[in-house]
Amino acid sequence: MSTPQFGPQETSQLLPFPPLLAALRQAVQEYAAAHIHCPERLVVPLPERGVMLCMPAVASDLAAHKLVNVCPGNPQRDLPTIQGMVTAYHAPTGTPLFTLDAPTVTARRTAAVSLLGIEELHGRPRHVSIIGTGGQAHGHMQALKAAYPEAQVTVVGRTLERAQAFASSGRIHAAVTVPDDADVIITTTTSKTPVYDELPRAGRLVVGVGAFTPDAAEIGPQTLQGSQLFVDDPAGARHEAGDFIQAGVDWASVRSLADALTTPPGTAIPAVFKSVGCAAWDLAACRVARERLAEA
Repeated sequence: MSTPQFGPQETSQLLPFPPLLAALRQAVQEYAAAHIHCPERLVVPLPERGVMLCMPAVASDLAAHKLVNVCPGNPQRDLPTIQGMVTAYHAPTGTPLFTLDAPTVTARRTAAVSLLGIEELHGRPRHVSIIGTGGQAHGHMQALKAAYPEAQVTVVGRTLERAQAFASSGRIHAAVTVPDDADVIITTTTSKTPVYDELPRAGRLVVGVGAFTPDAAEIGPQTLQGSQLFVDDPAGARHEAGDFIQAGVDWASVRSLADALTTPPGTAIPAVFKSVGCAAWDLAACRVARERLAEA
């Protein structure tokens, strides 16, 4: 029998945020306890500055493999920059179960990891500012609406026109600078230089999700200095968290999200949560999809 394949819309429907958040909470703890095994992502160059990313993960019940191609020149061809698939397998037998749309999985599980970070490191936000107007920004807007419908959301774009175009699709506010009363900032850009570098502020959480290479840094050193520092994947962050790498942070002072789940920090102290992604989070998404398909 052929393996069922689900496109972007079907994949989104298979990954509602409440169960995805619960699955990620479990996966974070399993990964920290070495019950989910996933090596560092394999990166293979493609022509025209593209890269192929290979990310496997294995647990006792399920295995997942994400294969993603990132091609910066694709927008000029009217093609998506990111393309690929996530395949789920029955771990004991290796039998393929289904295939999901990788960009959709990445957007939704990344946004859900941000929600988990906000929940553990800050609490319910009043005003969230999203810096960026791309796919990750859209995924985070959907996640925030699902988790915190009462929170005000402002999108910050490079131009007011771009921010307004993005905001009109989600009935949110648009700006070109971060609002002063925002208590959560989420950076979702591919910028090589910091898009946020304000002094740390008590009660404000900064979440960085866009930069995932050593040469990219969305969050500046001024923000990092004097803030509690957290990462979703300590092993991956040492090679991929360009914000932290370029600022020369002391890795001994950086805590994991898994540690925060067991020993919550004080929410009044300024904090930065850097998310670089991990194949274990894709496996968590596959668990949610598996349960939804079983129910159907």
